[in-house]
Amino acid sequence: MGDRPLARDAREAGEARHHDGRRGTLSVPPEVPLLVEAEGPVRILRLNRPHRLNAVSLPMYEMLDAELARIGADFETRVVVLTGTGRGFCSGADLKAHRDHERSQAERNAYIETSQRVFRAIQTLPQPVVAAVNGHAIGAGCELALSCDFLIVAAEAKLRMPEVVLGTFIGGGTAYTLRRRIGYARAAELILMGRYFTPEEAGAWGLANEVLPAKAVLPAARELAQRLARNAPISMRLAKRLLDRAEFVDPDEAMRLEAEALFTCMASEDWREGLEAFAEKRDPVYRGV
Repeated sequence: MGDRPLARDAREAGEARHHDGRRGTLSVPPEVPLLVEAEGPVRILRLNRPHRLNAVSLPMYEMLDAELARIGADFETRVVVLTGTGRGFCSGADLKAHRDHERSQAERNAYIETSQRVFRAIQTLPQPVVAAVNGHAIGAGCELALSCDFLIVAAEAKLRMPEVVLGTFIGGGTAYTLRRRIGYARAAELILMGRYFTPEEAGAWGLANEVLPAKAVLPAARELAQRLARNAPISMRLAKRLLDRAEFVDPDEAMRLEAEALFTCMASEDWREGLEAFAEKRDPVYRGV
């Protein structure tokens, strides 16, 4: 009987709580910084710290690291969507947590190494990754989005990499990749000045695929993911691998890698399925074998 008023008060306050094992007491459950949803062959990963605009933390990076490893080994998953819970995509590093807790060298190493694994995992994941940037993407949040293969960005979103202004440093390999994508002058402007840039600018520079109202971002990302999921998964995996390596190989090596990829496709059942579906004027049903 003694627990009931507390439970009712918690519900009325809109708080998710649970018993901590002591009579008459309740405690706030631990934060779950990443939510995973399955929609057929599509996995939706939601950054889930809305009270901090989904600021990254070591537990979030650890969950992302583990989930991306599972997805990479799962042939049933064809496409990934990365988005944020609430009104933001990701506000970057949790500066309040960094300020309030002086980390040991071991903690700093764990944070940096895990974050780097996450960025590279997104970039090299066999499956395409669609960023549904539903709100502000700042610092590490912007760099997470730029690590994805497709970006659908809310017109209301603010984008920025302010690390140099804040005395820290950018991540995700952005210092190396952004120059190749948009040129030195523009990359220097964004990184060294740390200025805000708009979704429209991101689209004009080739960083974003679509700019839409915030409420339309996730539905559009879901639709794109489902379209991608209908493609031949072996072909998509090979194409993403070659796209990732394209800027590091010369033309002759690129041709050799393309030939290898074509030989692999021709040896698959999906190759035959694509030919038969074309001849029969129907949609192919690929199995990834």
